[in-house]
Amino acid sequence: MLINKNWKIQYFDVGQVRDLTIADPNYIDHFWMSAKVPGDVHSILREKNLIDDPFFGHNDLKSKWVEEKVWWYRTEFTFEKNLDQDERLELIFEGLDTFATVYLNGVELGSTENMFISHTFDVTREIVDGRNVLAVKFNPVSYQLKDKEKNYWAGFGKDRIWARKAQYHFGWDWGPQILTVGIWKEVRLEKRKIAKIESVYARTLDIQDSRALVQIDIYTKSFVKGKPLHAEITLKDPEQQFFQTVNMEQDRATLKLNIDHPNLWWTHDLGEPNLYQLSVVLKWEDEVLDTYQTEIGIRTMEVMQRDREGNPRFTFVLNGVEIFAKGANWIPVDSFLGSAPESRYRHLIQLAKEANMNMLRVWGGGIYEKDIFYQECNRQGILVWQDFMFACALYPDYNRNYMENVREEVVSVIKRLRNHPSIALWCGNNENDWLYEVERAAGNIHTPFYGEKIYHELIPELLEELDPSRVYWPSSPYGGNDHNSEEEGDRHNWQVWHGNVEPRKFGQNLGQNISVEGVSFRNYKKDRTRFCSEFGMHASANRYTLEKNLPEGTFYWGSDELAYRNKDYHHIKGILLMEGYTGVPKNVEEYMNYSMLTQAEGLKYGMEHYRRNKPQTSGALIWQLNDCWPGTSWSMIDYYLLPKASYYYSKKFNAPLLFMLEHDPGDDLHLWIVNDRLEDVEDILVFEVFRFNGELVYSKEFLIHVKANTSTRIASLTEAEVLQGQPAEQVVVRLKSLKKKAEENYYYLRNHKDLQLPKAKLQVKVIPEKQEVEICTDCFARFVKLELPAEKIIFSDNFFDLLPSERKIIKIRHLDGKTISLDDLSVSAINGSA
Repeated sequence: MLINKNWKIQYFDVGQVRDLTIADPNYIDHFWMSAKVPGDVHSILREKNLIDDPFFGHNDLKSKWVEEKVWWYRTEFTFEKNLDQDERLELIFEGLDTFATVYLNGVELGSTENMFISHTFDVTREIVDGRNVLAVKFNPVSYQLKDKEKNYWAGFGKDRIWARKAQYHFGWDWGPQILTVGIWKEVRLEKRKIAKIESVYARTLDIQDSRALVQIDIYTKSFVKGKPLHAEITLKDPEQQFFQTVNMEQDRATLKLNIDHPNLWWTHDLGEPNLYQLSVVLKWEDEVLDTYQTEIGIRTMEVMQRDREGNPRFTFVLNGVEIFAKGANWIPVDSFLGSAPESRYRHLIQLAKEANMNMLRVWGGGIYEKDIFYQECNRQGILVWQDFMFACALYPDYNRNYMENVREEVVSVIKRLRNHPSIALWCGNNENDWLYEVERAAGNIHTPFYGEKIYHELIPELLEELDPSRVYWPSSPYGGNDHNSEEEGDRHNWQVWHGNVEPRKFGQNLGQNISVEGVSFRNYKKDRTRFCSEFGMHASANRYTLEKNLPEGTFYWGSDELAYRNKDYHHIKGILLMEGYTGVPKNVEEYMNYSMLTQAEGLKYGMEHYRRNKPQTSGALIWQLNDCWPGTSWSMIDYYLLPKASYYYSKKFNAPLLFMLEHDPGDDLHLWIVNDRLEDVEDILVFEVFRFNGELVYSKEFLIHVKANTSTRIASLTEAEVLQGQPAEQVVVRLKSLKKKAEENYYYLRNHKDLQLPKAKLQVKVIPEKQEVEICTDCFARFVKLELPAEKIIFSDNFFDLLPSERKIIKIRHLDGKTISLDDLSVSAINGSA
């Protein structure tokens, strides 16, 4: 029974009213505000116009009072209490944010202090026949933690280290500080009889010679002793079905299934993400007591940390196949998680798949994601690097109560997520090991490594017991002489953007070079990491996103309101990056174009470098895929699900077969082919150099045969040879597959700011009935941009380059399938307009 109706909320000052007064069933709450559950207080207040939209302008500061109040939720429901002696009732809160006390009919059931996990209360005696009143009190975070020790290192606010609450709610360098509160997941009342299924653990033990061995462990909890129980297990897909019955012995049973010719789960780029339906029915005699259903995938997953010669690697191996992990870091989809629709998850994961990504990293400062996230990754064939929720701080592992809370969290999370085939790796934290050593070496930390017991003792011990099927990695980054070493393990490349001076070794200071050269994306080429789990740079949000959230008269370059969108307060880094590549913007139009172009070309430069280095480098995850609010950040897709230029670039630079050019101004040109597919490819690579007026300067064809799952350099050319006397500032290079097996790839022999681009005149034909646009140009058009003032608009291509001899048709779609008005469509290029 869902308890999702008739909820009301109201706020009080701390200590204003006795708790039992408000929890009393006879307390009059007639004039409280109606509320949605699941949801959150801020969204309810916003809907009722009691606060201004916290995302607009500086309005988040105007709603700070919300965080300082005690908030109460109340509802009433009717229940017919006709329970047998062997039956009991459980009240389940899937998510309470965060410091909550629960009352039923005036009886205090207990308190909670963990947003990440569900909370269950036995209410068999407390529930009554007829009207029941449920009340939940939420204390302010600041009040709850006011007496806690916080005088040790923690980035982005010190309160958060004691709160098992989404850490980014306390503010991060890409999002605002908004401390949400409320019932953010479902509330249920469930009737139990005799026993219940506590958890099910299904895993692939082995795959050999077209046969898979699958083990299923079932754990139950009995309320009545002496009743012999059994479970009926069904495992099926469209082609096969397996059925077996097992007896429960001491609340546990194990079943092993041999499956001939299994349909394996693959990432979408290597095969089909086949799923089996698993059903477990718990019975006493012929009576059904409980059921459990989920989807599982038959697959093996390892992380190769040494190759056959003993060299360091960090390579994910799926079903025996070494893969290159291409993807991005995932942050929470909204600052207001309880109100975020499931469609938001489906859209973002579908967009990741369309960008040829095969891995997402759930970053350790957010949440263990909602079920819909993992279900979509399972179904769409995307691997998940799963962090535990500890990030950029020391955590009080010396406190017994805190550690008991964390233990309950870790156990709950492992049991909830371990059946998802998409989860490839568990990781203990984000950057804690690395930053602790860096800050201690610099003399900024003088305490022990608080939190170490969590990542290096508690979590691995629990995983060994509850999920030995996956690799555990203590931290990200981790490995080598400096946890951020390129020589072993995984690495976060923050030379680019943050200007970190690396490599370093344990005990050395981590320098910073905040200069054009120090933050330049060309530093990616120095990185020989085994696996880059974070790298990226800022770009402006799209015009619609900025205009919608900036007060009138503030949408201009240099305004305080525009700067407020950027929570990485060292704004000079973005200016220096643009200065080196595009030049410094003079107005907001140039800022949007230059920042997006720099991010797109920079991520292309980095990803192509990492892919060339396969298999020594075996993965690169961009920071970051998405945004939680309409700000300026490292994201590739902004808050309104409008992709930036880097997203459209990523569809090409992540392609399974990629023709690429390795080149820096003045150097030779090296032609490479990366083939991530599992079959050899034969093709003809056409190398072309054009003047901006469309004149062909140089052309050469290369017959290629590239082996499966390899990276190969096929030729080198000098600038002098390909330019044929033309200025490098006046040409564009195109790589083309004659058999159309790979995307076209464009390159420039000089930085954008040095190009002598002509003024282009675009011709645009809009075809509303087909939701299409046809574009051509009189001379080379750089960075052709289509814009519509609406959310969730996706173009088949955008921010592309166009030669004068060609015509491009762009299909336009709305993520929700709506028909789009094209009346306000604008088309421009960085060097021209329609």
